[in-house]
Amino acid sequence: MSESGEISEFGYIMELLARGKVTIKNIERELICPACKELFTHPLILPCQHSICHKCVKELLLMLDDSFNDVGSDNSNQSSPRLRFPSPSVDKIDRISRPGWKRNSLTPRTTTFPCPGCEHDVDLGERGINGLFRNFTLETIVERYRQAARAATAIMCDLCKPPPQESTKSCMDCSASYCNECFKIYHPWGTVKAQHEYVGPTTNFRPKILMCPEHETERINMYCELCKRPVCHLCKLGGNHSNHRVTTMSSAYKTLKEKLSKDIDYLIGKESQVKSQISELNLLMKETECNGERAKEEAITHFEKLFEVLEERKSSVLKAIDASKKLRLDKFQTQMEEYQGLLENNGLVGYAQEVLKETDQSCFVQTAKQLHLRIQKATESLKSFRPAAQTSFEDYVVNTSKQTELLGELSFFSSGIDVPEINEEQSKVYNNALINWHHPEKDKADSYVLEYRKINKDEEMLSWNEVEVCGTSKVISDLESNVNYAFRVRAYKGSICSPCSRELILHTPPAPVFSFLFDEKCGYNNEHLLLNLKRDRVESRAGFNLLLAAERIQVGYYTSLDYIIGDVGITKGKHFWAFRVEPYSYMVKVGVASSDKLQEWLHSPRDAVSPRYEQDSGHDSGSEDTCFDSSQPFTLVTIGMKKFFIPKSPTSSNEPENRVLPMPTSIGVFLDYDKGKVGFYDMDHMKCLYERQVDCSHTMYPAFALMGSGGIQLEESITAKYLEYQENM
Repeated sequence: MSESGEISEFGYIMELLARGKVTIKNIERELICPACKELFTHPLILPCQHSICHKCVKELLLMLDDSFNDVGSDNSNQSSPRLRFPSPSVDKIDRISRPGWKRNSLTPRTTTFPCPGCEHDVDLGERGINGLFRNFTLETIVERYRQAARAATAIMCDLCKPPPQESTKSCMDCSASYCNECFKIYHPWGTVKAQHEYVGPTTNFRPKILMCPEHETERINMYCELCKRPVCHLCKLGGNHSNHRVTTMSSAYKTLKEKLSKDIDYLIGKESQVKSQISELNLLMKETECNGERAKEEAITHFEKLFEVLEERKSSVLKAIDASKKLRLDKFQTQMEEYQGLLENNGLVGYAQEVLKETDQSCFVQTAKQLHLRIQKATESLKSFRPAAQTSFEDYVVNTSKQTELLGELSFFSSGIDVPEINEEQSKVYNNALINWHHPEKDKADSYVLEYRKINKDEEMLSWNEVEVCGTSKVISDLESNVNYAFRVRAYKGSICSPCSRELILHTPPAPVFSFLFDEKCGYNNEHLLLNLKRDRVESRAGFNLLLAAERIQVGYYTSLDYIIGDVGITKGKHFWAFRVEPYSYMVKVGVASSDKLQEWLHSPRDAVSPRYEQDSGHDSGSEDTCFDSSQPFTLVTIGMKKFFIPKSPTSSNEPENRVLPMPTSIGVFLDYDKGKVGFYDMDHMKCLYERQVDCSHTMYPAFALMGSGGIQLEESITAKYLEYQENM
């Protein structure tokens, strides 16, 4: 074994394998690639010292390349989830592995790679894959593992005529396996081939000398202590390691082997301690299982007590309802019998008519007195009919709202941990959701668990997703567009948790976020507009220039609009962006405009002597009526004086009171380029305030215009990713 090959951390393990102190089966998990979860095939050593299959590196780089191109072609996709891409073609793999491989000129070159072993991004350098060492020692161990796993499977001779014979040795110089006869034929005595190095049958062939990836004709003979990797003398003289501290390969081999030997001896010497800790863990697992079952039994007992109380109350309530029902039915029955008797009064009337025929006064008075009382009673019943009881049971409706709320908050005993409260004002949602919460006793909570779930259109609740958080805020990524999400949080102190907070329902925008900044070059008027350094806020000042033109006001002079646009155009797809208009703003117009219309506005301005010259002038001149049905290459709505003005429409009321709404705190714009539709949203409730068709035959830009004092601030979620992207560029 060459000294350069033995610097790997697997060198000492091989010696243990040879001595029989470690079995092949016990190290199986060390031989699995973290990317494909299979045995290593031609493993490469990453700068973080983890190994990964050669093919896996290529495939992962291609996946990153495709996902980057997708993001680059659609700026609105702020944080798309990881997708499973189809297997790359052989041509792509060959192309990406060639030195100097680049993406197209519009995208930066890949220099980082996400290691699947440590989940950190590592820098591959300018040479990419070609600058990585092949882990030959690991390959040897994997091959020995494969041979042990297929002990009954023989390695056949590569040179035999069919049928091939079982090989007896493999030539490391020829990279082939031979049977005895073929080895004698191809390695005759007295020739150069007879001096080749041969080993037992194997399928793992590696070069005798490890060459430098940077300088392919140079043998590595030094070790860079800063980069922790082998280098050649050219790397030290004028390469990337010229200013690094290096040591000889033999010294590095000796140092690393001593360290690794000590560490392995320490682990082997602590075998009894590890076994005792494993036994302790087993006891803890059993204890946890018993305690868990006991907790379940106690919970069942508590719920059964609640069921008993509910059953008792249920029985009591039902008995009261039945008693009231019986009493009322008895009263109705008695009253019905009385009225039934009225039907029998026909005989009474006939009898009274016969009594009236009595001529003897004494006899008449004697009989008529009692008869009159009976007839009078029947008459009064007919005059005033009143049911003997009420049919309604309103007084017997059980009010369970308070108890239902308490049962909904039923949780484990919190031991004094207060319930955290989600801050609705500081919690926002775009492609990602930023959730902030407040906890009165923050120092008493070790951690928090934020739960969220999607609510379907039919109000169907899906299962909760949980995220453990150490602070009091969290960003949830990869949310779907135009969907309601519910969020709640609970606090943990050790194994004790507080009840969940009140749920917060947030609605995601109808499309992914479109990232841009204000354009400081195209049409920007620095005499009237003030743009901050971040280019995410613009203000309009009615300043000195307006005072100079004050004498024209008496002859019909009107202040014109000052336009500013986004620095990124839209040519396809659905996009959404949001901004805030300052409450003190006199008049602001916001929306979208095509590139050709912007050329007309910014480079060929009309004489702004009257506010009626243009449909988008911001004045209610009535000219909008002429283009209700036409699809224009722009759409702008007016905002000002803390009001949102809806443009006139032939399908809705055009009365001023129906077109003027309170100005939302934050306003969103949704552009569907493919369908030619633009909508304006109240971000507080994610409600569409106004929607119309727009001509998207050219590149569309976010457009803004200000008149008088005013200010526009882009939301942080619209600019954050763009600024980060610019820094990376």
